[in-house]
Amino acid sequence: MEFLTFIDLSFLMLVSFGTLVGIIFGAIPGMTATMAVAVCLPLTYALGLNHGLALLLGLYVGGISGGMVPAVLLNIPGTPSSITTTFDGYPMAQKGEGEKALRVCVIASLVGGLVSALVLFLFAPLLADFSIKFSYVEKFLIILLALSVIASLSSSMLIGIFSGVIGIWLSLIGDYSISDGGNGHTRLMFDFMEPYLFEGFSLLPVLIGIFGISTILLEAEKGVKRDMAGERIKIGKEGGFSFSIFKGSFTNLTRSSFIGTFVGMLPGVGGSAASVLAYTQEKNLAKDSSQMGKGAPQGLIASESANNALTGGALIPLLSLGIPGDSTTAVLIGAFTLQGIQVGPLFIPENHDTWYVMMTALVLANFIMFGLMFFAIKHIAKVVMVPKHILYPLIVMMCVVGAYAINYGIMFDVWTLLIFGVLGYLIQKIGLEVAPLIIGFILGSQAEVYFVKSLESFGTYSIFFTKSPIAMVLWGLIAASVLFAIVMGFKSRARQKMELSQMHDPSHTDSGAHHDSRND
Repeated sequence: MEFLTFIDLSFLMLVSFGTLVGIIFGAIPGMTATMAVAVCLPLTYALGLNHGLALLLGLYVGGISGGMVPAVLLNIPGTPSSITTTFDGYPMAQKGEGEKALRVCVIASLVGGLVSALVLFLFAPLLADFSIKFSYVEKFLIILLALSVIASLSSSMLIGIFSGVIGIWLSLIGDYSISDGGNGHTRLMFDFMEPYLFEGFSLLPVLIGIFGISTILLEAEKGVKRDMAGERIKIGKEGGFSFSIFKGSFTNLTRSSFIGTFVGMLPGVGGSAASVLAYTQEKNLAKDSSQMGKGAPQGLIASESANNALTGGALIPLLSLGIPGDSTTAVLIGAFTLQGIQVGPLFIPENHDTWYVMMTALVLANFIMFGLMFFAIKHIAKVVMVPKHILYPLIVMMCVVGAYAINYGIMFDVWTLLIFGVLGYLIQKIGLEVAPLIIGFILGSQAEVYFVKSLESFGTYSIFFTKSPIAMVLWGLIAASVLFAIVMGFKSRARQKMELSQMHDPSHTDSGAHHDSRND
């Protein structure tokens, strides 16, 4: 119970502040939970590990939850995971039931967050205890599995693999340390770059650049619209909400929360996949799904419980295996790096107090999110009106100051921030994937160390296949993820061909139109 000594008034205030700022970031279209955590990451250096984690976990939970506000009121997903919230939330807002919709979302979010926290508390230590027994071979295969899962769930597997390879390549720039099995020479750079890149690119400016600066550039390219008139933000009348809305929704809440938690455990998949899967399951399995997409509370319950359950799920592989579950937990690795702590199988056994502090902060953040959004939703909703031409320069300033200060004032870190900000922008413009790239960057150097150490220990490539039954199971999972990507690719191409043939066949289109009208 010694961890309770860390939970003081400042701890509670930091969780509350982080949750509020996260909600604001999530509620402003274009901002995300990842961006909130990345921009505020340098602040944690002055706070210490436990208080820093309190702030970041508050930002994480608040950022995921805040996305419901523009999804319901403006039909714009505040975060990628809120896309299915727009399906039923916006129709409800148009009927004058915006407040009712938002309160349904808040309760579903609380349930999803608490279920995922419970699963995290029960299973992360077990997985960590199991993974302590892994040799270098199994550790390498775990990273290979994580990268293959990320690639297979990208828009195209080849694009996912290519993005991941770029990330790995960037992680290998610098000195090839003798302690890692190298020759002590620098690599993948010109001679004039050695003074700056001897130790490679610093992780934290890379994260802030890719998730902060590149987002600002993408939003700036769209232009700052001034036509967001106040009359569009109609939250609706106070009445209409009742807890009886949740009557008969226990199965939906539970199923969607577990779907979100499970999807969160898969590296790099993201909240949008969790909410879409939960929404689809509810539509397929509900007794009456005829109103879904037209303003049904059950659609909001499925979407929001799943995307908030992502928070605990994504922390499971991070804390037990050292592999980030999503882009936000990839940024959380930066917080541990800043404090000199290595996440992985030994994290929970060696840092019991920090583990319990994290669990407390996660649960508190969910309850604080509920309190802020359930009782003050009318005031929170006004956040979507914040002028972006005021907000963006402030965020850029915070990014630059944070990158400069994070390693005691190294100017090259500011250049790293700007380089990766532009790189992140270009990557998204040409259709590559950010999640595989950043997770490849974080895991690439570890994968190399495990690969080299495995060969040093056993001296043969066959050891990667024959070391243990666990290795064989991991190869089976890698093959399954690749096969899944190939099958989904064929299905996608077949669907596109069918749609094209329907477009070129007027008679088919007409009959389809008649069929649709009969269904309506």
